[in-house]
Amino acid sequence: MGELLLIFVGAMLVNNFTLAYFLGLCPFMGVSARVETALRMGMANIFVMTITSLCAWFLNTFVLPHAPYLRLISFIVVIASLVQITEMTIKKVSPKLFRELGIFLPLITTNCAILGLALFQTNRGYGLVEGLVYALGAGAGLTLALVLMASIRERAELSSVPAIARNMGLVLIIAGSLSLAFMGFAGLFTS
Repeated sequence: MGELLLIFVGAMLVNNFTLAYFLGLCPFMGVSARVETALRMGMANIFVMTITSLCAWFLNTFVLPHAPYLRLISFIVVIASLVQITEMTIKKVSPKLFRELGIFLPLITTNCAILGLALFQTNRGYGLVEGLVYALGAGAGLTLALVLMASIRERAELSSVPAIARNMGLVLIIAGSLSLAFMGFAGLFTS
C-alpha cells in the first residue's frame, strides 16, 4: 500500500506532468482562465488517462510482447478513440461544458501528457493496479496545475497588472513560478 501511495504522490507532485515534465501545456495555457472550466478539463483528462492506463496495460501485457514495433501507434489509436468517446459523451451530457472547452477537448488527443502516461507506465513496468494509481496521480497533478493556474489568473484579473505583462505574458510568468514552486517537491520521493 505504501508503494502505491508513493506512485500516486510522486506522479501528482514530484513528477507533475505539467509543471515538472512540461507535458500537457496546451490545456494548461488555454483552458486555465476559469477555475470551473479548468476543473472540468482536469476531470476529462483524469478519465482519459485512467482508461488509457488500462488499455496500455492490456496492450503491453497481451498484444505488444509479440509486436513491440506497434507500441507507439497502438497507444495513439487508443488515445484518439478514447478522446472521441469522451467528447461525444460530454457533448451529449453537458453541451455547456462542451462549448466552454471548445477546441481544447479534441486536443486531448494530441495532449502529450496522455501519450507520456502510456509510455512512462510501460517503461516502468507497472502492473494493472500500479498503472491505474499512476494514471490517477498524473491526472490529479494535471488537474491541480490547471486549477492553480486558473485561480491565480482569476485573482490577477482583479489586480493592477502592467499592460506589458497582461495576457500570455502573465500566463508564462505564473507557469514559471508554479514550476519553480513544484521543484521544491523534488527531494520528497520519486516514482
